[in-house]
Amino acid sequence: MTKQRFTPAYPAELRERGVRLFRENRGDYASDSAAYKAIAPKLGCSPDSLRVWCQQAERDRGERGGLTSAEKDRIKELEREVRELRTANEILKKASAYFAAAELDRPFRK
Repeated sequence: MTKQRFTPAYPAELRERGVRLFRENRGDYASDSAAYKAIAPKLGCSPDSLRVWCQQAERDRGERGGLTSAEKDRIKELEREVRELRTANEILKKASAYFAAAELDRPFRK
């Protein structure tokens, strides 16, 4: 059995603050990695989390390729809708088959 890691959901304000701190203080460090490692402990998150937040913020501003947060949210919404529709279709197919079988079992009337 594999052990899953718990990923805390950080509040949006903390993520925004982390991105802002990184952008304001990036010049003080030799590399992005060094900046992430120095700033993340002050926020109480991992350097990797901070890196992901900063990269997503860059995508949202159009500075980096990839899906924006709005696009990701829309895809999740559409995937959820597709799942619901597939479930509804399965229910309708089963109901249709049930009623079709019941119709065949009914005695023929002239």
